[in-house]
Formats: sequence, C-alpha cells, structure tokens
Amino acid sequence: MAKKVMSRQELLDRREEIIADHKKQTPRNAKKRVLTKRERKVLGIGRDEGRASVQYLRINSFKVNALIRLIVGKPLEEAYAILQYTPHGAAQPLTKLIKSAEANAVNNNGMNSEELYVAECHATQGPTLKRVRARAKGQATWIRKRSCHVNVVLKEKEQEV
Repeated sequence: MAKKVMSRQELLDRREEIIADHKKQTPRNAKKRVLTKRERKVLGIGRDEGRASVQYLRINSFKVNALIRLIVGKPLEEAYAILQYTPHGAAQPLTKLIKSAEANAVNNNGMNSEELYVAECHATQGPTLKRVRARAKGQATWIRKRSCHVNVVLKEKEQEV
C-alpha cells in the first residue's frame, strides 16, 4: 500500500493539521506517520533547532548517559563548563558533538548562539564488538567492546512576554 504524496499546495493548506498531528504525544507502541524530508522542508519543521549525532562511539551508552544527565536543559556555556571540568572519558566527544550542533544551528538555521540550550540529548546502545581472550586450561572468553550512538538537539530559549 503506497503512501499518498501531497503536493506543495496541499501541504501548505493542511499545514496546521499536519504539524499538530506530528507534535501530538502518542504511546510508544502506536506508529506515527513519518514525514519525508521534502514535507519537513515545506512545512518548516526542524528550522528552530540544531542537531548533531555521532555513531559508533567506543564508550558504553550507560556511562555516556550518566554524563548527559548533567547537561540536559542547561545553556550552552554552562554545558561546556560542566564538560570541561568533568573527569570523564565521554566529556571530549560530547563537547565536540555539542559544538557541531551549535555550528549547525547558527550556520544552517540562523540562530543566535547566546540563546541556545541543550534541549534533548540521549545515547542509545550500538553494536558490541567481541574479541577472544585466552584463559586457563585452554578455554577462552569474550571481551565485549561496547559502543553507542549519541544524538544532541539544541534549541533557542523562548522569550518571556
């Protein structure tokens, strides 16, 4: 069953309805309609944020999420300070990732870097590489080399009126 492709004019006519449906909270097991890249561009979805991701980072996702909990919801300068003075192996890759997201927000979407904050950040488990380790009595065990995928979303603070 093919998905109906809407023209640009149809998308603009039904803009409010499509955006409300896209932002609506749904249960995890309910499938939401995924917008195509063209539809997101026409509707202007994603123009208020800067995104960046790194895949196959050779650190366990549990350890990265412990550091992520410290920076979510913080302004950019405060997040950089936390990462700079935290003695953690994931601090340097997270700093580079946030700088990349900041550059994407400023250069691609024309956002002001002083008003950005870390809106979302999460690490999911990636593939596990296994290496053989020799043990006593001719046996062997696996060494698990875990990795993760990290995504960051930066948004601008809304001005209070």
